[in-house]
Amino acid sequence: MEGRGEQDASLLVDFLSSVLDYLPVIPDELAEYYLNRSGFQCPDLRVKRLISIATQKFISEIVNDAFQLCKLKHTAPMREKKDKHSKEKRYVLTTEDLTFALREYGINIKRQDYYTESPVEGASSASKEKPDE
Repeated sequence: MEGRGEQDASLLVDFLSSVLDYLPVIPDELAEYYLNRSGFQCPDLRVKRLISIATQKFISEIVNDAFQLCKLKHTAPMREKKDKHSKEKRYVLTTEDLTFALREYGINIKRQDYYTESPVEGASSASKEKPDE
């Protein structure tokens, strides 16, 4: 049994050393900034890189799920049309698709309220002032 533990430990050491060679999409400075803001203090760059890699994977899973939802939403009407001249389709990540994908991970987002001014309040101040005589 001890041989297995030593083998696992050597694999872990090899993995942690390989983390230093991999550059995640999230820069080290950005990860360090948010980790420090949350109160996490660790001088080991390997740990910070592991957190960046885990964050990158989490975000990519969310985006992939949102993309699959978007594709499903747009392919349903296309089946009815049966367009023979299908071109390469471009999909747009919408807040709606992202909201549904995030809900699967237990993250609920709500659209921010949008307020506009009335047309009178939005008029320029020059039109409200009397011209100098």
